Amino acid sequence: MTTKGVLVAAIVLVASASGFSQASQPENPKTVVPQPAAQAPQASTTDAKKEADRSTSYYHYSLAHMYEELAATYGRAEYATKAVDEYKKAIEADPTSEFLNSSLAELYAKTGRIRDAVLEAQDIIKRDPKNVEARRLLGRIYLRSLGDMQAGTQSENILKLAIEQYQNIVKLQPDSIEDHLVLGRLYRLGEDRVKAEQEFQTAVKLQPSSEEAVTTLAILFTDEGDYTRALNVLEAIPEKERTSKIYSTLGFTYEQKKDYKKAIANYSKAVEQDSDNLDALRGLAQNLLNDGQSAAALEKYKQIVDADPQDAQTYMRIAEIYRKDGKYDQALDMLKKAQIVVPDSLELPYNMAVIYEGLGRYDDAIQTLTTLVQRNQRAEGVYSPGERNNMSIFLERLGTVYREDRKPQQAVETFRKMTSLGDDATSRAYQQMIETYRDNRQWKEATEVAQEAAKKLPNDRGLRMVLASQEADMGQPDKAIAEVKSLLTGKSEDREVYVALAQMYSRLRRWKDAEDAIASALKVSNKQEEKDYVNFVAGSIYERQKKYEQAEELFRQVIANDPKNATALNYLGYMMADRGVRLEEALNYIKRAISLDPQNGAYLDSLGWAYFKLGKYDLAEENLRKAVEKSNDDPTIHDHLADVYQKTGRLKMAIAHWERALDGWNKTVAAEVEPADVAKVQKKLEAAKVKLAREGTAAQQ
Repeated sequence: MTTKGVLVAAIVLVASASGFSQASQPENPKTVVPQPAAQAPQASTTDAKKEADRSTSYYHYSLAHMYEELAATYGRAEYATKAVDEYKKAIEADPTSEFLNSSLAELYAKTGRIRDAVLEAQDIIKRDPKNVEARRLLGRIYLRSLGDMQAGTQSENILKLAIEQYQNIVKLQPDSIEDHLVLGRLYRLGEDRVKAEQEFQTAVKLQPSSEEAVTTLAILFTDEGDYTRALNVLEAIPEKERTSKIYSTLGFTYEQKKDYKKAIANYSKAVEQDSDNLDALRGLAQNLLNDGQSAAALEKYKQIVDADPQDAQTYMRIAEIYRKDGKYDQALDMLKKAQIVVPDSLELPYNMAVIYEGLGRYDDAIQTLTTLVQRNQRAEGVYSPGERNNMSIFLERLGTVYREDRKPQQAVETFRKMTSLGDDATSRAYQQMIETYRDNRQWKEATEVAQEAAKKLPNDRGLRMVLASQEADMGQPDKAIAEVKSLLTGKSEDREVYVALAQMYSRLRRWKDAEDAIASALKVSNKQEEKDYVNFVAGSIYERQKKYEQAEELFRQVIANDPKNATALNYLGYMMADRGVRLEEALNYIKRAISLDPQNGAYLDSLGWAYFKLGKYDLAEENLRKAVEKSNDDPTIHDHLADVYQKTGRLKMAIAHWERALDGWNKTVAAEVEPADVAKVQKKLEAAKVKLAREGTAAQQ
C-alpha cells in the first residue's frame, strides 16, 4: 500500500460513522408505535398553535427515531425510508430545529444517500455557519469519499472540501485533539507537510501525553527521514508512561534508521506490555531478521501464525527464511498454507516458482510463471504501473529459469518481451539478454544486443558500462575504458563505475589499475552491503594474482558481515581446496554455499573438486557429473572431471573431457581464459594420449 493509501485508511478509520447491520430479518416484527403526547391547556391561540406544532414535531421525531432503530436492527430499506419521511414531517412542524435537520442528514449518510446528506448538511451550514456537528458530518462524508476514490482530479477536489470543513471545525473547537489530527492527516495527504506538522504539533501541545498525537507526529518526522526529531518527540514521554504503541513507534523509527538492535529492544518492550499486539510482534520478528538473527525471527513468526492462522504474509516470511536456509521443502509447505488463506494471490505462486527453481524443478517453475504471465496479460499491452511492474518481474524470473534449464533461446525470447514495458524493465531485459548470450559463449550476439540497448537507452549508465565491457572483451579495451571513465561524476554513484573499471582491468590483467579502481570504489561505499560487494570484487582481483592471504582476508570479512553470502562462501572454499590447504574447512564453506543454492553448477564443481583433493573420488565424480549437467560448456568443470577419470584409471573418458575443456576455451574470449590453465590441460591431454597408446601397444604384444 502506498503512503497515501495508508493515510486515507487512517483518516477514514478516525472519522467513520457506524452503518446499519445486515442482521436476519423477521417476517412480521412486532413494533410499538408511540401515541401522541397529551396537549397542555391552551393559554392563547398563538401559544396553543406553537404547542401543537412542537407536539406534532415530537410525535413524528419519535416515529422517525423508532424506524431508524428498526432499520439498524433488521437492515430493511423500507424502515429507513419511513424514518426519512417522519423526520421530514417533524421538520415541517418545527422548521427551526437544527437538531432535527442534523438527525436527518446523519440518517441520509448512514443509509448511503450521500447526495441528500451533503445537501442537508450544506443547508444547515448556510443557516448556521457555526454548526460544528453539520460541518463534522460533511467532513466525514468527504473523508469516506476519499477512501473510495482513485487518485485524480476528482479526489483532489474532495480533499480540498474535506480540508475546508476541518479548518472551520478547529476554528470553532480549537481544543479538539481528534480534529487537529484529522486535519493534519488531510494536509499530509495533500503533501502540505508544513501545515500537517503544525496541526500535529498543536495536538501534542493540547495533550503532551496523547499516544495518538505523539505517534502521529513522530511518524511524520520518520517519513521525512528526520529520525532525530521523531525520537525526541517519542522519548519526551517518560518511560513509565510509554504505552505499547509508543514503544512500537520507537521500534519503527529505529528500524528506519537501520539501528536494528534498538528497534528490537523497543519492539520487545511493546510486546511485553501487550502480548496480544501482533503488529509489535511482527516488527520484532522483522528486525530480528534484519539483524541476522533468523532463528529467533523464525520463532516469533511461528508465534504470530499460531495466534493468527489467517496471516498469509507471515507464512510467506517463514517460507523466505526456510528458502534462504536452503530448506526448500519446508518453505514450500509454508507457501501452501498461505495459499489456503489467499488463493488468488499473485505473490504466492511467484514465490512457489522460486522454490521450484531452487529444487531444480524447472518444468514446474516454468509452468507456474507462464500461468502468472498469462493472468497478468492485458489487451493491447495497456498496464497500470502495478501491473507493469508485476509483468516485468514474472517475465524476468521466467527467462532466468529458462537460462538455468539450458534453454537460452527461450530465455532470450522471454527477456525480449520485457523491452516493451518501458522504464527500468527495458534496461533489465537488455542486461539479462546480454548475460544469457555470454553464458552461452555467444560473444558476437551479446555485443550486438549491448549496442542495441545503448542506442535505445543512451542515458542508461548501466547499459553503457555493459557495452564497454563487451567491447573490451572483443579487443577494444582503451576505447571501452575511456567510455566508462567518462561516466565519473565525483558523487556516490561513482561506486558502480569504479567497480566496472576494476573488473575490466582485472580481465585485462592490469592489476595495479584494478586495485586502484576497487580502492576508489570502497571510498565511496556507504552501506554495508555496498562495502561487502566491493570487498568481494577486491578479493577476486587478489586471488587472480595469487595474493591468497589478502584475498582470504577480504572473503572472510564479507562472510562475517553476511554469513549467507553463498558466492563468497564458495569462492573462499574453492580457493582453499584448489591449493590443497585446510581441506575440511574448505569443504564446510562449499557445503554452506550449496545448501543455499543447490542447483548452482559452479558450487557443485567446487564441491566435487574439494572431494577430489581429499581423495574421495566417488563423491568427486558424483558432484562433478552434476556440475557438467548444469554447466555443460564450462571448461574448468570438464578439466576437473577428467582429472577424476584419469586418477581412477579411465583414460579414454579423461581424454574426452580434456578435449572438451580445450574446445570450450578455444570458443571463448581471451579475458575468460587463463593461459597457464590451458597449457596445463594440453600437457595432461598429450600425456594421457601417449599413455593410452602405450597401454594399447602393450595389450597387443
